Amino acid sequence: MLGVNPEDAKLTKSYLFVAFIALLLGGIFGLLQGLNRAGLLELPIWLNYYQVLTAHGLMLVVIFSGFFMIGYFQSSLSHTLGGLLPKVRKMSWIGFGLGMFGTVLVVIMVLMNEASVMYTFYPPMKANPIFYFGLVFVVLGIWMNCFGAFIQVANWRKKHKGEHLPILAFFATGAFVLLMGATSFVAVEVLFLILPWSLGWVDTINVMLARTLFWAFGHTAVNIWYLTAVSAWYVVVPRVIGGTLWNDTLTRVVVIALVIMNITGGFHHQIVDPGITDSIKYMHVFMSLAIGFPSLMTAYALFAVMERTGRRKGGKGALGWLKKLPWGDVRFLAPFIAMLAFAPAGAGGIAQTTFQLDSVVHNTMWIVGHFHLTLGMSVAMTFFGISYWLIPYLSGRVLTPAMNKLGVIQTIIWTVAMIIMSFSMHTAGLFGSPRRTSYTTYGDHAAALGWDPYMMAVGVGAVLLLIGVIIQVYAVINLMFFAPKGQTEFPIAEKEPGDVSGYWTERWGVWVVLMIIVVAMAYVVPMVDMIVNAPPGSPPFKTW
Repeated sequence: MLGVNPEDAKLTKSYLFVAFIALLLGGIFGLLQGLNRAGLLELPIWLNYYQVLTAHGLMLVVIFSGFFMIGYFQSSLSHTLGGLLPKVRKMSWIGFGLGMFGTVLVVIMVLMNEASVMYTFYPPMKANPIFYFGLVFVVLGIWMNCFGAFIQVANWRKKHKGEHLPILAFFATGAFVLLMGATSFVAVEVLFLILPWSLGWVDTINVMLARTLFWAFGHTAVNIWYLTAVSAWYVVVPRVIGGTLWNDTLTRVVVIALVIMNITGGFHHQIVDPGITDSIKYMHVFMSLAIGFPSLMTAYALFAVMERTGRRKGGKGALGWLKKLPWGDVRFLAPFIAMLAFAPAGAGGIAQTTFQLDSVVHNTMWIVGHFHLTLGMSVAMTFFGISYWLIPYLSGRVLTPAMNKLGVIQTIIWTVAMIIMSFSMHTAGLFGSPRRTSYTTYGDHAAALGWDPYMMAVGVGAVLLLIGVIIQVYAVINLMFFAPKGQTEFPIAEKEPGDVSGYWTERWGVWVVLMIIVVAMAYVVPMVDMIVNAPPGSPPFKTW
């Protein structure tokens, strides 16, 4: 029987509330960054640019994305698998507490200017050890949710032998498998390399190994949020527009492909790093580009569903079906624009997987523009679209026409702002503007002055984005506490008549083993080399 258990609804709302508070804080920090890079704001002496940059990255990439993804998928498991088991719900609450405690530790250290090491927290820059302890608690909180989800799914499968895991629960399983795999790498980095070094127990750290462990996590994390968005594109959007699931088997194949191939490819973030052999880099370029295969399947599938639905509603001609889609419904409009944004976002990512092109854009504003297209548009806008039905569903409330209209306005503001910001960042990056640096004209150098118009546009985008953030957070609070009481649907698309799935897709043990084998192919040889032939190592530095 479908339906989110009321106790599970409280759990999910807690995760979502924290996620959107993190969005608000991250948006404020983003505005400060944007105005600083535009040369319009000089930060006070007690708040430096790198503090703001660290807080912005962690709030949005880790807390907003992570808490939203966990809350959304926990409600999906509850809805499709008959409610969370009491022990699974308890584990998720413990995970919530651990994550909150860790987040508070991290934020305190950043505000005290003891951890201005940015989202990547690369050594040899060293933060206060408490910052890293905070990250450990965040990871422990994530693991509690992962183990809880696995227990929930295993329990359902035991009671429903021979049945297919409901499609949204299938997506959740894949996402939690990836989350477990990704955070395992960063846990090894923090526990065995960074913490002993930051505590002064060892004098030096293997920088190359630490960076490699980080990007095995960082590269995958982005794709976990992407997989979360994809689940809504495949399962929720077709229902919202009055259509059906594209194809059950091939949808599951997309999840399996993303799980098997996702963790590999982390080295493409290090493609200009010395000390990594060309053959290893070539392999990771191939593995990074391989993720394009399920993404292209997704692009085809989603437009096929929209066209099929539009034509069934009477759409004629080559593009007449487009007129039949519910453009005034924020639950469709926001994720649709998010899907469109992923086309240039993915294309831009390809530039970063080849040595010649990456040499041009590496560590420039291009990377920041790419990241804002992927996470800031494709993922965040999908999450916004989800919030307009999930939060009222969990709260026993309804999305009113007025709130829907406000959501459409917010979507337009966000879209315009992100286009202005990401275009300016990409262009400035091609002209050589560096990332991770506060405003400077480099002694009024002609090249640096040429970046100013683009950085001014980034500042304009940052102002508009904060307006969008405020509207979105207002909408969330309204839908959670003040909207009229009523029934809201949890939209899950049904299969096409005659769409029968092969049970082979359910062999999660096989897919996880394949994932581990592919990860081993990608990482065992280079990491052993980094350990056996380790460089002298680096002492800690504090550069702020």
